[in-house]
Amino acid sequence: MKKIQSAALTLAAALVCALPGYARPGREASAPAHPPAHIAGGEIRYGFSTEPATLDPLSPANTADGRSILFNVFEGLVRPLPDGGLEAAVAETYRIEQNGRVYVFTLRRGLKFHDGTAVKAEDVEFTLNEAVRAGFSGFTQIEKVEVTPEGEIRITLKTPDPEFLPYLTIGVVPKNNADREKNPIGTGPFSIQNYTVQRSLTLVKNPDYWRPGTPSLDKVTVVFVADSNALLLALQGGSIDGATITGGLLQQLPAGRFDIVPSPSNAVQLLALNNAVKPLDDRRVRQAINYAVDVPEIIAAAFYGRGEPSGSPLIPGLSRYYEPSLANPYPADIPRARRLLSEAGYPQGFSLEITVPSNYTMHVDTAQVVVNQLRNAGISATIRLVDWAAWLSEVYRGRQYQATIISLDAGNVSPRGFLSRYRSDGGGNFINFKSPDFDRLYDAAQIEIDEAKRLGLYREAQRIVSEHAASVYIQDIWGFQVFPRGRYGGVVNYPLYAVDFSTMFRTE
Repeated sequence: MKKIQSAALTLAAALVCALPGYARPGREASAPAHPPAHIAGGEIRYGFSTEPATLDPLSPANTADGRSILFNVFEGLVRPLPDGGLEAAVAETYRIEQNGRVYVFTLRRGLKFHDGTAVKAEDVEFTLNEAVRAGFSGFTQIEKVEVTPEGEIRITLKTPDPEFLPYLTIGVVPKNNADREKNPIGTGPFSIQNYTVQRSLTLVKNPDYWRPGTPSLDKVTVVFVADSNALLLALQGGSIDGATITGGLLQQLPAGRFDIVPSPSNAVQLLALNNAVKPLDDRRVRQAINYAVDVPEIIAAAFYGRGEPSGSPLIPGLSRYYEPSLANPYPADIPRARRLLSEAGYPQGFSLEITVPSNYTMHVDTAQVVVNQLRNAGISATIRLVDWAAWLSEVYRGRQYQATIISLDAGNVSPRGFLSRYRSDGGGNFINFKSPDFDRLYDAAQIEIDEAKRLGLYREAQRIVSEHAASVYIQDIWGFQVFPRGRYGGVVNYPLYAVDFSTMFRTE
């Protein structure tokens, strides 16, 4: 998971929360106002619902949980800050030249990989060129990467790009590591000690980490618990010490036993519609579905009122780029939905299959509400549950589906990470959205130096996606990090989905 350039983007919704001492809105504080002195060392066992699809930071395919885990293992030339900025990481300093066409970095002195070898400029050069070959978003605009005689890394872009810096959070790896998947080596605060598929992954403290006193914990055991109810039982039974859960599960926790930190998922939950299959290839049908879906009712029924409506393919937290007029572009209107369906030739409605990854209870819960809502408009919807591997294969890669409910995040907190999925030839365009007008606006935004004009282009691009009713954009789901009361502190939220174990510490 990556972040945003400090000068270009600050997120209004960014949160920095520390436990203990955080009083969550609308509920009683579950920890003392002043945290006790923390205890160095120790372990935390943290539950995740999905495991990494890959341990290679230079492979574009990964789950959100996978990227969150690797956030602790790999660092780029720059790294995210909780306030939406960036700080130098593998690099010690950097400068931007030629109006954003050239980026020059000086490596941090004495920096080592987890295997004890020194980080060299050639490792960074190799990493960036591998990212170009892998087709990472943003890297196709690199013209060349070179190491200067002074040992600096000089990146020259094909055209000036003032938003390029966030892409350079991609994890730097050793040039001579022949098998990054089986032998992941980074520079982050933790290294991977072992990984047992479908069971657990162990992180151990990097004693050579460049930030003094970080991390505090000696060990992190990530436990994979695919079933949400089992995750809750593990928390209550004490077999894990923390997890990220949704509002529905939060209600089942016994009062007073846990510290709870709310955090946005920084992903857009949507009812994704395959624009290439009938009858969803008709804009009127997609608009009818949008009018049939009542977003506030979904948030109230499936998330206990905890969520932020989106209406856009961008998260509302990207306030500088987000188009606020899209917060509720299709208010619930069943009569209008039925009229649109009649105009499209479906006066009696039609059948719709919604494929949902079964390991995400929040999406299953959402689907159940959506099915009832669509029925009011004459659309007979059914839910097809599949495992995560099948969803990736059939829906995301194969595009063999009608509709699905999922949350989409971005590799870095930039409008590109969200909007690039909608370019007609975009590799992540699994909804098969095609609009020459959108392509034109999106492409123009990539080369526009004037910030005000670039913001306008991104906002207009969002309006086009909305006008075409490409999908039903529901919300940025609020999650909650949960820990046994008074036992752990130092929880930090970023304006992206990342669980940062390097800031956490024991309090008892």
